[in-house]
Amino acid sequence: MLLLFIIIYAVSLLYAAVTERFRHYAWIVGMQGWLLMGIALMQLGPGEGLGTKIFVIAETVACKGILVPYLLFRIIRRTRINRVSRRAMSAFGSLLLSALVLVVSLSITRWVDDSQLNTLFFGVSLFGLLIGLVLVTSRQRIFSHLVGFLVIENAVFLFSLAVGTELPMLVNVGILLDILMGVLMLGLFLSKIGERLPNLDNEKLSSIKD
Repeated sequence: MLLLFIIIYAVSLLYAAVTERFRHYAWIVGMQGWLLMGIALMQLGPGEGLGTKIFVIAETVACKGILVPYLLFRIIRRTRINRVSRRAMSAFGSLLLSALVLVVSLSITRWVDDSQLNTLFFGVSLFGLLIGLVLVTSRQRIFSHLVGFLVIENAVFLFSLAVGTELPMLVNVGILLDILMGVLMLGLFLSKIGERLPNLDNEKLSSIKD
């Protein structure tokens, strides 16, 4: 079951790299939250305390799986933007770039040799990190950048499972708070500026004057 969750998570990353609809982005981010919950709970095992499991469920399902997608859908409704910019990379080009990123991730994972590191989690988390960077760099609309950062945050959570389950949880708390505040602030920013710049492309920001 754990391997199945990892495979579905990796497939969702590929789909995020090629899709052009913002609603699909929101669904992918939400689904990754539920997948991460299952992965984390299976990784923790039955011996972990109830408090740790409650924290994992709250972080993954409540925040990543429900709250963040809700905020993303609200941003989509407020801005009335459904697709990425027409000048963005084509779906075929994104697929090729994603395949290249996957090969790079597998190569780095094979090169890393550490008995204390879960190489499966490390490889998929590295793939998620690079896919997030692809979304940030290859898409022009700001909403895509926000989704890219969310994908990177999910990859960091999975990476914390690759290196351990104690101290990384404290790191996840700080990252989660930063992400939630970023979503709230950027949502307000997009809602306000969308009235003046309907396309919300990043290159349009250079024309804003005080």
